[in-house]
Amino acid sequence: MTDDVAAARAAAEEKSVFSHAPVDPDATAAYGDHPDQVIDFFAPRRAGGPGPAPVVVVLHGGAWRAPYDRRHISPFADFLAHRGFAVASVEYRRGGDDDAAAGRWPDTFDDIAAALDALPALVRELLPQADPRRTVLTGHSAGGHLALWGAARHVLPPDSPWRGGSPVTLRGVVALAPIADLAIADKLDVCGGAARQLLGGDEHFAERQPYADPALLLPTGIATTLVQGRTDLDVPQAVAESYAEAAAKAGEMVGVTLLEDVGHFPLIDPAADACAVVVEEIAQLAW
Repeated sequence: MTDDVAAARAAAEEKSVFSHAPVDPDATAAYGDHPDQVIDFFAPRRAGGPGPAPVVVVLHGGAWRAPYDRRHISPFADFLAHRGFAVASVEYRRGGDDDAAAGRWPDTFDDIAAALDALPALVRELLPQADPRRTVLTGHSAGGHLALWGAARHVLPPDSPWRGGSPVTLRGVVALAPIADLAIADKLDVCGGAARQLLGGDEHFAERQPYADPALLLPTGIATTLVQGRTDLDVPQAVAESYAEAAAKAGEMVGVTLLEDVGHFPLIDPAADACAVVVEEIAQLAW
C-alpha cells in the first residue's frame, strides 16, 4: 500500500468515527471538584450474559490533549451498553488551552487514580443492575495507556502517591491501540511527541517514566489484551509489540490481537467490524 493510499484510508476512518453524534449518558457523577473530574454512566440496554452486568470502564484517547474529551467516545460507550455492559466513561484533566499540550503532571494521573477509587461506590449507587466485582478497564490510544497504568497501580514505586492495593475486582484490561510503552512512543514521535509532553518534557521524562510508563510496571498479574490495527498510522503496531515483549520478559503473557487492514479509529467506531472484535475481547474477560 502506498503512503497516499494509507493516509487516505486513515482519514476516512477518522471521519467515520467522528461522524457519530454524541450520546447522552443515563447519569453523570463527580469524583472531584474540577469540571473535568466526572464520570458518565450508561446502563445496560439488554442482558449480555448470566447474572448482573459487568462494568466496563472506558478511558478516552486524544493524546491527553484538551480538545479531545469523552464525548467523542460516547457512541462506543453506548455500543457497549447495547451489548449488555454497564459502562462508566471517565473524564480527566488533559493538556491546557494550548492544543499542543499533552496531559498535565500530576493532574492527569491524580484523576485516573481518584476516578478508579471512587467507581465502586458510584456504580452501586447509579447502576444497581451492575456488578462492580466484575470490572474490565478499556481505553483507546492515550486512554489505552491510562487503562494499563490504572491496572498497574499496585506495582508502582513505593513512594508513588498513586500506588494502591491489588485491584481484586478487576477482571482484566483491553487496551485499544494503546500508547503502552512511552519510551518507544517517544522514539517514534507518536502524536507529535505527546508522551514526552505528558511527563513534563525533556527535563522530567526520565525521572517520571518509572511512575507513568506501563511497560515499566510489569508484571501486573491481571489478564491483559491489546487490540491493534496493523495499518495504524497514529500509534504504530511496534508500540503494542514492545509492551507485550516487556511483559514476556517480566514473566507475564499479554494477549495481542492484530487486525488486518485496520487503522487507529475503527476500534471505537460502532460502524466498523473491528468494534465488534473489541466487544468480544471485553466479553471474554467480563463474563
